[in-house]
Amino acid sequence: MKEEWKGPTLPELFELLEPVPLPQPVSMAPQTAGWIWIGLLLLAIVIASVWAAIRKRRKNAYRKQALAELKIASKDAARIAEIVRRTALTAYPRTEVASLHGADWLAFLDRSYNGTGFSEGPGRQIADAPYKRQIASPDLYAIARTWISTHQAKLS
Repeated sequence: MKEEWKGPTLPELFELLEPVPLPQPVSMAPQTAGWIWIGLLLLAIVIASVWAAIRKRRKNAYRKQALAELKIASKDAARIAEIVRRTALTAYPRTEVASLHGADWLAFLDRSYNGTGFSEGPGRQIADAPYKRQIASPDLYAIARTWISTHQAKLS
């Protein structure tokens, strides 16, 4: 071999090399304050949405319970009248609902859901249903279900 080629071999030279330095890890934190504010705003929106959904669910829980009871009592007019009265007592102040009976009761039911099904329709059966044993018409069941689902509540 030539004299100039004498020296360390290629594997020996590789061992002398220093390892390539690794780059710093990329930070996942936002680099500017704007992204932090956007993140906080989105977090606030999510929290407010969840809170509103929970509040709405709790606020309408009485409707769900009344509809379940109404389904069971679909043929008993007295029971339907009781469920509607109890639902009204839950949704409105007792002083506004408890003393109502007859035509006043039916007018209140009509006003609270913007209809005329109680004063002029099949809902008239509700006025005297608690005092008579009678089978409820399918229309009475339907209007009671509609009232429970759609009345505008003023929770006390």
